[in-house]
Amino acid sequence: MSTPAVERFRVRLAVYLILERDGKILMMRRANTGYRDGFYGLVQGHADGGETVQEAMAREAKEEVGIVIDPAALKVVHIQHSPAENEPGHEYVCVYMTCNTLSGEPVNGEPDKCDDIAWFAEASLPTNTIPNVVVALSDIASGRVYGNWGWK
Repeated sequence: MSTPAVERFRVRLAVYLILERDGKILMMRRANTGYRDGFYGLVQGHADGGETVQEAMAREAKEEVGIVIDPAALKVVHIQHSPAENEPGHEYVCVYMTCNTLSGEPVNGEPDKCDDIAWFAEASLPTNTIPNVVVALSDIASGRVYGNWGWK
């Protein structure tokens, strides 16, 4: 007699792009999403499954800001593990990437989910920047490849 299969715990995978130009980082202000609306974050999204983190990031960059990135040009610079803020029992693994090669000029590709895109110096990010992004950028600046956020 076989034992019934136990469903394993699953984490959600999010991807973030740190796009830099002239010492500034591209930030997007969330709107109408139900999560951290009015806060600035990076170009970010979820892996849909069946794609690498680089492919997911390239897809999200095209959708959100209209730029084309070769997935092979993306470099993973930080991993962050956190509980989901608004979904008890769920957790995220967030993969932060940079890219030096892209095609196109960033534009707001999702005006229904974003009401502003702007470049900010890392030393003067808006006070309404998503907290886990602030922590990740600080970790990256300190040379930490892995970090946690939001655990009690």
